[in-house]
This record gives sequence, structure tokens and C-alpha cells, in this order.
Amino acid sequence: MKRMLTLLLFLGISQVIFAQQDEKKPAYKIFSIYFGGGSHYIDQEQIDNLYKFLDEIPEVDSHEISIHGHTDNIGGLQYNQWLSQMRSQNSIQVLMDKGLRSEMMSVHDFGQLNPLFDNNTWEGRQKNRRVDIIVWPPIQ
Repeated sequence: MKRMLTLLLFLGISQVIFAQQDEKKPAYKIFSIYFGGGSHYIDQEQIDNLYKFLDEIPEVDSHEISIHGHTDNIGGLQYNQWLSQMRSQNSIQVLMDKGLRSEMMSVHDFGQLNPLFDNNTWEGRQKNRRVDIIVWPPIQ
């Protein structure tokens, strides 16, 4: 089942957002992995923080996970789509290394087409270079 959501991100390097959509829908949790310009490398500190985030979710292996890959607007459209896909693939590998199954994951690579922050500023571009890992609880 495809779910629609509005992502709310705050300033910082690695952030976790807990959001309640409404009383009838379950809360989802978001963890963002940030990348250097043109990079799809995930450093060990971010991996450790992601694993801590996942360890705090009871029965995380019964949840759905959406991976949303993003880039800034530096480089061409085709290159940024590829970079977004590489970031997502590396994120999936990190999740699988943690023991999560690929069948529970869906991937949406936006490249440069869905910026949340202003790509005309250095800070905005830095925040757009990310993969958002959205963890949905099972539907009761």
C-alpha cells in the first residue's frame, strides 16, 4: 500500500522525526542520512546512528520502510537521478546488513526534482543531499 506523507525536517546532521498524522493513522518515524556533494558513501557514524534509531523501534522487522533518495541541483538531471539511486542502494545495503529484509522496503528516487530546501544556498543544497528512511508501523 502506497502511503502519502509530508516530510518535516529540522536543522542538523542526523535527525529523527516522530510524527502523528491523525488519530486513526499510525505514527511514522524518519531518519535522514546525509551525503557530501557527489558522494554516495555512508560513514560509520551515520550507520551507528541509524542502527540506534532502528533498535529503538519495537519489532522493526514487521514494519514497512520507504527509502527516499535526494540530491541537490549541482550536476545534470541524469547524473543526479543516478546519484540518488546509488544513495538509496547503499542505504538498502546498510539496512540489510542490520538484518532487515529487502521485501519490506520500497524505494523512491527523486534526484534533484523534489527539494525540500533552497538549492540556491549552500546550506539548502547540503540538506537536500540525503536519503530519508521512513519507518511505517504495521497496519492493525
